[in-house]
Amino acid sequence: MPDPVDFIDVAGLFSDEERLVRDTVRAYVRDRILPNIAQWFEEGTLPRELGLELGRLGLLGMHLEGYGCAGASAVAYGIACLELEAGDSGVRSFASVQGSLAMYAIHRWGDEAQKRTWLPPMARGELVGCFGLTEPDFGSNPAGMRTYARKDGSDWVIDGTKMWITNGSIADLAIVWAQTDEGIRGFVVPRGARGFSATNIERKLSLRASVTSELVLAGCRLPGDALLPLGAGLVAPLSCLNEARFGIVWGAIGAARSCYESALEYSKTRIAFDRPIGGFQMTQAKLVDMLLELNKGALLALHLGRAKDGGRLHPSQVSLAKLNNVREALAIARQARTILGANGVTLEYPVIRHMNNLESVLTYEGTSEMHALVVGKEITGLGAFT
Repeated sequence: MPDPVDFIDVAGLFSDEERLVRDTVRAYVRDRILPNIAQWFEEGTLPRELGLELGRLGLLGMHLEGYGCAGASAVAYGIACLELEAGDSGVRSFASVQGSLAMYAIHRWGDEAQKRTWLPPMARGELVGCFGLTEPDFGSNPAGMRTYARKDGSDWVIDGTKMWITNGSIADLAIVWAQTDEGIRGFVVPRGARGFSATNIERKLSLRASVTSELVLAGCRLPGDALLPLGAGLVAPLSCLNEARFGIVWGAIGAARSCYESALEYSKTRIAFDRPIGGFQMTQAKLVDMLLELNKGALLALHLGRAKDGGRLHPSQVSLAKLNNVREALAIARQARTILGANGVTLEYPVIRHMNNLESVLTYEGTSEMHALVVGKEITGLGAFT
């Protein structure tokens, strides 16, 4: 008999190691995240010690090789993202920013000394990183960034502002991208560097269980070895974003699954007109539509994960999957809310929390419109960005 959630048995395509990752992270989310997440969301906080806990589980930079990282497959990393986001997008965002943005930038574009200095404590969760690319006026067009780094003797001096930076105010280091006379370059900016500050963005109604900050660099002076030497041009930060988007492809399915499971269980116990509402045709049609997209999205994520592990994944395919899976996850959350009725807008159930979070996931790491244009260019050969 088919599983009512994994109806086409996508999990049957997992290896034993991948199932172990799934079970380990799912248990952690069940025991640590779910009992507390509504309170964290309501209070607008995420405990700093979660970094250490995720580090002990080997989830930070888990898809990277060496330097204390687990060297797991892309699929195993995706499964971990799915299970973390089934808890909350903020928890998955913490792990994604740490591993796929900050750590990946150092791992891919840093030198050996930078890797040995930063990556092992980041993998353990002892140091938290953030990724400073987006600016107040430059989100979808990072090439137009105004942050500028100039040489001053052997030092670099950076001036500029970064906005909507996950982990910013709790980070021990920031990967900051800036214009230079030689093009866009990345820098490791330690917490406490002169001229560097981070303040929280308050009054959010989405991703509340996540720290979001503004970074200000006002004559921020850094030694010459703060430069990531191997990353020149926009391709460097965009490669990091593609790593993070891959995690979102999986994570969105976790949020969608949580909403679907909540609606399915509610439909069996909520009585209307003397019968469970799950026995009504319209409710069943809603549930089946949600199940269809949930299973198709999971299969898409797995297919691209296998392609990534095989070295065959193209960035535009990640754009297509991010566009599809986040859009469908948001539709599932909204549909689940209708089944729960008024209960769907309370934190007693996970649906409104996931729905609010997904409104942010829809636009970060590339808006749905930008990903549509990426895929559109790929299939027509014609750019339509301007």
